[in-house]
Amino acid sequence: MSDTIELEVNGVKRKVEAEADTSLLEVIREDLGLTGTKYGCGESQCGACTVLIGGQPVHSCMASVGDAVGQPITTIEGLEKNGKLHPVQQAFIDHNAMQCGYCASGMIMAAVGFLSTNKNPTEAEIVGHMSGNICRCGGYPRMVAAIKDAAQKMGGKK
Repeated sequence: MSDTIELEVNGVKRKVEAEADTSLLEVIREDLGLTGTKYGCGESQCGACTVLIGGQPVHSCMASVGDAVGQPITTIEGLEKNGKLHPVQQAFIDHNAMQCGYCASGMIMAAVGFLSTNKNPTEAEIVGHMSGNICRCGGYPRMVAAIKDAAQKMGGKK
């Protein structure tokens, strides 16, 4: 039996009809129509479904909608503010860090969450943190460069 569940997604309170154990990914894509968050493997192995819950990167394919209640959820659609891309989004464009683009939203969301806690990461720290996200095209060097650039532009040291 479905329940009415209220979520805060991208700063907006939204109500959905779902069972509490429904995957957050399913609710985001199917009920809320936010298709920037991608279904990749469904097993928390690829990171294509990464969103921020309470500012922390989470693979939404394995998170239940019930677990997200009461916490702010941010999807790729929620990063842009007043027509201006988030610095990580802009850096991915500037560094041509997307080839097919399928992993990009998950990569960007993981990077945004990481940079919120590590303002001046080393390359090794970036690689270590991003290991939960897979790029089938192998664009890792450009992604790491983009994340380093975004960190600097967000106030990290060179």
